[in-house]
Amino acid sequence: MNNWKQISIGEFVDFNPSESIPKGKLVKKIPMAKLTEFVRKINGYEYAEYNSGPKFRNFDTLVAKITPCLENGKTAFVDILEENEIAFGSSEFIVLRENKNSTSEFVYYLAKSPVFRERAINCMEGTSGRKRVNEGALKRQEIIVPDKPTQQKIAKVLSDLDAKIELNNKINSALEAMAKTLYDYWFVQFDFPDSNGKPYKSSGGKMVWNAELKSEIPKGWEVKSLSYICEIINGYAFKSEWYTDSGVKIIRTKNFENGYVDLNDLVFLDNEFAKQFDKYQLKTYDFLMVMVGASTGKHCTVNSNILPALQNQNMWRFISKIENQQLFLNLKLERIVLELENTTNGSARGFFQKDSFLSKIVEVPNQDLIENFCNKINSVFKRIDNNLKENQELASLRDWLLPMLMNGQVTVASTSSATEKGYEVEDSELGMVAEDKVECKKN
Repeated sequence: MNNWKQISIGEFVDFNPSESIPKGKLVKKIPMAKLTEFVRKINGYEYAEYNSGPKFRNFDTLVAKITPCLENGKTAFVDILEENEIAFGSSEFIVLRENKNSTSEFVYYLAKSPVFRERAINCMEGTSGRKRVNEGALKRQEIIVPDKPTQQKIAKVLSDLDAKIELNNKINSALEAMAKTLYDYWFVQFDFPDSNGKPYKSSGGKMVWNAELKSEIPKGWEVKSLSYICEIINGYAFKSEWYTDSGVKIIRTKNFENGYVDLNDLVFLDNEFAKQFDKYQLKTYDFLMVMVGASTGKHCTVNSNILPALQNQNMWRFISKIENQQLFLNLKLERIVLELENTTNGSARGFFQKDSFLSKIVEVPNQDLIENFCNKINSVFKRIDNNLKENQELASLRDWLLPMLMNGQVTVASTSSATEKGYEVEDSELGMVAEDKVECKKN
């Protein structure tokens, strides 16, 4: 470790660097809610008139300084702005910027590491629940860091893992969009393949008026209540005193994130103890939806990377009554929830009662068509599932390497085989997505 030295955090990085935005100017703002725990990428922005708040540019690092956001890992790398663009954010951010002693990406991984986080948490002051980092005290904390070439090598190893995770997320977004487009094409526009392989409605397929739906549907389709195709299962109120540090996961509504289950802030039941709650065991592709409170309607799909897991209270689990049609049900439910959320007369909330929801009238295609659809999209969702599994492995590898790289326990050379094997980023993966999308439209 001859190329490592001891230095104060305040010397190693610049805190809240000076930038200028005129008061009242409409610019991009990044609220705390746009930072996801232990995720490098910022989840979007909004526009607001600048009045006050920390200012930053691309390649700066944002760190939450208030409890519990700091402890929960809200730290992000800014890369969503235009060149030379200045944005601002929550007053509860600390902005970190590289200086002559540091490199920007290493600063981000340092801020995410126990080396930095433990010192920051120890510098918190204030009353319980409203503690904030004393930035002056944090700047005086001593750390040991490598020279800039070594910083760049360390950051490259970690950022390659994050880049692959981000690529998988982009692929999954494209795959999801493809599946939803196909669903819309077949079951909303009614241009599913007819007996000649032509789009049904556009090719003159027979449509009939349905008085209950107040719209036309293809001839031969049925109109049923939602209860005809699915059932709803309530979760269980697991007691906090039962929680353990490992075992079977308990999925709570707070774990719903962007349509999936977020693996941060999980709680567990002992494996043996969990066996008595078999009724609440989740399965791959189960559809979960919040049914109480401000988040009513928020939903996610269960993927195999979170299993084994149990369903907590305050959510519904939707199960298809017909085998192998869960994916069709999930896409139908997403559209129903979207329609209810877009209701402007305030009546939508009443539908989020079990009896009311299950009594909603829906069109039901013939079974052969649903099976054909599910066969087409099964491989799409299997690939999404595999990508989520790989992301979990990549994140675990990154988080295992991070503290050891930051304190010199592991050298960059010793990580090369671990990070390269099986995780190369291939441009062809996005090409495969594009080909699948074209193929679905052809069919």
